[in-house]
Amino acid sequence: QVQLVESGGGLVQPGGSLRLSCAASASGRIFNIYTMGWHRQAPGKQRELVATMTRGGNTNYADSVKGRFTISRDNAKNTVYLQMNSLKPEDTAVYYCNADGVATIATIKDYWGKGTLVTVSS
Repeated sequence: QVQLVESGGGLVQPGGSLRLSCAASASGRIFNIYTMGWHRQAPGKQRELVATMTRGGNTNYADSVKGRFTISRDNAKNTVYLQMNSLKPEDTAVYYCNADGVATIATIKDYWGKGTLVTVSS
C-alpha cells in the first residue's frame, strides 16, 4: 500500500552536486513516518548507511559523507531529500530510500524504495 519513489539520480562530474528526493505515498493517509533516510550500494560492495533523519530532526551521517551531504525532510509531504555536494567517484552507487515506522490507519511498517543510480565520473 505504501510506496517510496526516488528521483534525482544521474551522471555528474567530480566536484559537482545532485539532490535526491524520495516521496512516500499511499492510497490512504500516512499519519507518521518515524525515520527516513538513505543507504547506498556501490558495485562490488555491501549496502551502507548514508544518512537518516527522524521526524523530530535528529540526523545521522556516515563519516564518508559528513560535511558534503545534507539530509532534510518535509513531513507535510512525507518526503526526504539528500543534497550531495563535492561529489567524488567513490560516491558512485545505487542510492536507496528507506522509511521506518510508516504509520497508516491499518499498519506500522518499514519500506524501501527501488533505488536511483548516482554516477560520479569525468
